[in-house]
Amino acid sequence: MRVRRRRYERRPDRQRRLSKPVISVGNLSVGGTGKSPVVAAIAQWLIDQGHRPAILSRGYARQANVDGVVVVADGHTVVSTLDRSGDEPLMLARQVAGAIVCVSPDRYLAGTLAEQQLGASVHVLDDGFQHLELARDLDVLVTTMGEIPNGKVLPAGRLREPMDAAARAQLLVVTDATAGAASSEAWALGISQSCGALRTLGAPAAVRNQGSGIGDQGAGIRERGSKILAVAGIAHPERFTDALRGAGWDVTGAMPFPDHHRYSRSDLTSIATKAVSVGATAVFTTDKDAVRFEAAGDIPFQLYRVPMTVAFDPPDVLFEAVRATIAASASAPEVRR
Repeated sequence: MRVRRRRYERRPDRQRRLSKPVISVGNLSVGGTGKSPVVAAIAQWLIDQGHRPAILSRGYARQANVDGVVVVADGHTVVSTLDRSGDEPLMLARQVAGAIVCVSPDRYLAGTLAEQQLGASVHVLDDGFQHLELARDLDVLVTTMGEIPNGKVLPAGRLREPMDAAARAQLLVVTDATAGAASSEAWALGISQSCGALRTLGAPAAVRNQGSGIGDQGAGIRERGSKILAVAGIAHPERFTDALRGAGWDVTGAMPFPDHHRYSRSDLTSIATKAVSVGATAVFTTDKDAVRFEAAGDIPFQLYRVPMTVAFDPPDVLFEAVRATIAASASAPEVRR
């Protein structure tokens, strides 16, 4: 990674540049830093400001090997399936109504399609910190406290590249940290701007059985104190279980699965059996898991997704950086061309 970064830094002309500004959101470690809520928050803010954002994703763990670009959402409707899009792009398409979501290993190709055919005015590059082939206008690095300074590079640890790469980012978002803690972490990594991101669980919503879409927010809300079984196939499933307990839910059992796990009929049977054995009246899962549960067909238990919301501390640092990046790009169109 050091060699690759130096090659692009010495020859920036090797990077391809889209016509519209690119906001990259990524991390230095393998999964579990809270990157997706930050991507969703930026995309939603852009929509609220009158922009037409395109989320560009690689579509990790897709089942269908599709050439070119898969349009997951066209800015109006979700138009793709789990197999073609991957779980995180499909989740983001459902979370951020009005966002364009395109999947391709070639993010330049995806961005070009989003601009020319779908009217994208700005791009959010999902998991883009190591995607050096595409030029970006703002690099946002997402981490947790101590993860980078105390981490080791793969295979000894979870870091994708050495700690000194973090200084290439312009802004650091530290998950589950206050503004002061985030500032200290940013200083240690050589990053000028920072903010904390405090995650909270939203109200549970029913997941439908027929693969026709996640249930509406507020449908089938369970009373706090109800006995539930926590099921999650994410990077750190124990964090989801702990968050449920912290929010006041009576978690009588938990079933962790690997990240991006595709639920089979036998998995559904095992979950149903476990729920009965621990006396759970419902199964709670994450937004990312919910799209994979739907693809498994009829669900033989009461299943609810629990959305994760994020609030930034201080609240305006990230969005002001995005605003300034877009303004700078608009004032230098000749440079972009």
